[in-house]
Amino acid sequence: MADEQASGAISPGAAAGALAYLTEMSPDLRGAAIVGADGEVLAADEAAERWRDDVAALFEVADRAGGEPVTQIHIGTEQGEVFALRHAGLAAVAVTERFALASLTFFDLRAILRDLAGGGDGRVGEAA
Repeated sequence: MADEQASGAISPGAAAGALAYLTEMSPDLRGAAIVGADGEVLAADEAAERWRDDVAALFEVADRAGGEPVTQIHIGTEQGEVFALRHAGLAAVAVTERFALASLTFFDLRAILRDLAGGGDGRVGEAA
């Protein structure tokens, strides 16, 4: 399922701000990253190169399993959960503690990606 592309280049500062905002909103968050359309990690809590490779592999496997590109992934284990979402050529991935609310986590990821894609700073609803 194709969607529109981001309205312009996403600055690393905006992506880092969005990631910081996600961290503030999500007490169950263990780690997260925002990835651009070219696979470049725009922001990550640590090890950007590792995030780049792991996010690419995650979406590749999910796309292959369904035979077409997926827009979101949710993996739950006894140790924690993984949420991944694509929007407008961007991707956000979050690893959380077990029992994080899937609907809320996807809502937050989608909101920051929409804001970044529209030229915002990813801090949805926060005063500038």
